[in-house]
Amino acid sequence: MKRSSMMAAVLVICFAMSSCSSESSSGNGEKLKITATTSQVADAAEQIGGDHVEVTALMGPGVDPHLYKASQGDTKKLTEADVILYSGLHLEGKMEDILTKISAQKPAAAVAESIPKEKLISAGENMYDPHVWFSIPLWLPAVDEVETQLKKAKPQYADDFEKNAREYKENLKYLDKKSRDKISTIPEKSRVLVTAHDAFAYFGKEYEFEVRGLQGLSTDSDYGLKDVQKLVSLLAAKQIKAVFVESSISKKSINAVVEGAKEKGHEVMIGGQLYSDAMGEKGTKEGTYTGMFSHNIDTIVDSLK
Repeated sequence: MKRSSMMAAVLVICFAMSSCSSESSSGNGEKLKITATTSQVADAAEQIGGDHVEVTALMGPGVDPHLYKASQGDTKKLTEADVILYSGLHLEGKMEDILTKISAQKPAAAVAESIPKEKLISAGENMYDPHVWFSIPLWLPAVDEVETQLKKAKPQYADDFEKNAREYKENLKYLDKKSRDKISTIPEKSRVLVTAHDAFAYFGKEYEFEVRGLQGLSTDSDYGLKDVQKLVSLLAAKQIKAVFVESSISKKSINAVVEGAKEKGHEVMIGGQLYSDAMGEKGTKEGTYTGMFSHNIDTIVDSLK
């Protein structure tokens, strides 16, 4: 039996035991307990829920959601939660069995799957690029879904959730406008973003960048010498001077590109570290969605303009 299937079976037992031993906090005056998979989803829940929620994120800084496997500690966090929020679109690939079991036992929502399919980037038959949070306009429906789930769980605080969500979305819209203004300072020919894996396609589509990743949509995919050589040729042809590492992925792949370019007589520097699948440390600017997004914009603009 696969490890994910075993964990899913354990969850079913735990849910049954917990439902018999205690009542959900959603029915009383206690804070609503929310367990989110990614820090991006957790941030939206915290911003909208305010003082009425207690949010736990399973995947912290530097964690790759594509490869993440639930631990027994995660099982406890999931069983104790009143509501489970996850990104979806197969981002949490190795947790899918567990998340499917959860949805049959208690409220659980894949917030990114509320985005209209026609706005998503296809990644094959019935598959889509899951990195939707890099387009702020595209991420707004996911934020709306978080608000909807909180209202369902704690309808007595619906007005507060609505007010918080409205303010949060206004901040995101302002950040979107400010980001576009900064990006406009980069010459169009220099708007080429090269990273370790293909996490920034929505960013490129929204903010008019050519985006290239050494690996595919998932960090589970491999890359070879030909992939490195293609990127080196692109960098040399367009005279791109900077490539970027990602906080949740080893620098090894991008260093191979830098070295490959050097061998071809084209000097390329590491433009900085971008937050892709994970945000920064809790309590820091980059530990919030707006802070993470601002950091990425500043790092890209400073290196490419």
